[in-house]
Amino acid sequence: MSIVADWSAEKARAFTRENLAFTHDLHQREMFSDEGLIEVLDRYPRDRLGVFTMGRDPVAWTSWRRGSAGDLSGAQLLDAAKQGRIWLNLRETNRHLPAYAALCEEIFAEKAARAPGLKTFKRDLGLLISSAEAQVFYHLDVALVSLWQIRGGKRVWVYPVEAPFAPQETLERIVLRETAEQFPFDPAWDAAAEVFDLTPGRMVTWKQNAPHRIVNGPMLNVSLSIEFMTPEALMRANVIYANAVLRRRLGARPRVQAGFTPLGLGKVALARGAKAIGLQKPDERVLPASFRLDPAAPGELLPA
Repeated sequence: MSIVADWSAEKARAFTRENLAFTHDLHQREMFSDEGLIEVLDRYPRDRLGVFTMGRDPVAWTSWRRGSAGDLSGAQLLDAAKQGRIWLNLRETNRHLPAYAALCEEIFAEKAARAPGLKTFKRDLGLLISSAEAQVFYHLDVALVSLWQIRGGKRVWVYPVEAPFAPQETLERIVLRETAEQFPFDPAWDAAAEVFDLTPGRMVTWKQNAPHRIVNGPMLNVSLSIEFMTPEALMRANVIYANAVLRRRLGARPRVQAGFTPLGLGKVALARGAKAIGLQKPDERVLPASFRLDPAAPGELLPA
């Protein structure tokens, strides 16, 4: 039986190249019940669990803060998400829990069957458990992304992959890991966005590097965020990396080439060479933990 109900030849051709919405049946699975989520939270490596909170102004992206779950049980963490304003991010759940590894294989096997010629790798199936009205600020990802809604509802704004929404130099800094994926947002850009309202059983995927932001509805949200690469996506990431090197080292003003052109392949070789010799060293910034979850009051935050 198919996970996605509305594959079509047109959607198969456009997959990974356009913004697309689908329907699915994953929200009907018991693994996403309260009991299933508690089990995942108890078994997922605690040192890899992302715990975040944020302000309410969509422009104030620097209000995104990282925290610590401490020794809270899975049940306490789920209660905190139900009653507070937090975002729990379980990256690469497929690498840590067998049930999610099997789910990841099932999803990508269907994608390969429905979209002939599709080759994917660097697969990251992450579980997101987030509070009512929580948000993810304006940002973009290097990889391709699909967002599967399991419980609750959220609104997703997806913006064009062009200036001023995603300037080339911003793309380059993100690919070089010189800056976070979040960057300044102008609310006037909403007029150019494609808007998706996700409810249980809905999924959306968008163009590589498309900026987007997300706001939850007034209820607990559970979603799957799946990142992956294709040969074309990896080439684009390497071309952007090479462009960053050319801009910084030679003062060039390069553009991104689409497809496996001779110039694009030359940039891939340049990017790999630059990485091999450490020509561009990433200046990765890790948010310090600024709060911890209160074990006695679900959803309340204490100083770290």
